[in-house]
Amino acid sequence: MARRILIIQGHPARQSFCEALAREYERGARESGHSVRTLTVRELGFDPVLHEGYQEIQPLEADLVLAQDQIKSADHLVFVYPTWWGGMPALLKGFVERVFLPGFAFRYRQGSPWWDKQLTGKSAHVITTMDTPPWYSRIFYRDAGINQIRRTILQYCGVGPVAVTRIGRVKDASDAWKQAWLSKARRFGNNA
Repeated sequence: MARRILIIQGHPARQSFCEALAREYERGARESGHSVRTLTVRELGFDPVLHEGYQEIQPLEADLVLAQDQIKSADHLVFVYPTWWGGMPALLKGFVERVFLPGFAFRYRQGSPWWDKQLTGKSAHVITTMDTPPWYSRIFYRDAGINQIRRTILQYCGVGPVAVTRIGRVKDASDAWKQAWLSKARRFGNNA
């Protein structure tokens, strides 16, 4: 069954392993007949700082309005980014803070500690690269960055299930190792 897939590529560099992974995922998904869009966060024109928190919603730039439309219409979200200092890069975090807003991604209930999840019916796949061995990140850092995107962002807004792929140790990786991961990313897209 064909799905509408949105890939959100969050590496801020112009050429990166993350960008290559996103490209291969897209290629595999298209081969399987899925409709795919890729949103490269560094190419968007927006202020990544949420200046007033959620006390006052700052006007969305045109690229963020488009991003919200693409998220709303997608069946499956794919986040591809590096893990830096235990979490996503600042630019991607700023994108999330500006886009996953109350009223769009979730809705507070008046006089209640509970909220309504606005992005139900969507699944996600988080693909993150790291220089730390993935087992070390899981055991010693307790998957802090993964918990953030999986639980406190995506699942909080109703997205699920959320699959996670940790790719590490990129720092010392050989070309053959990287090529094997690019092939896996293509297969992930094939099986989306």
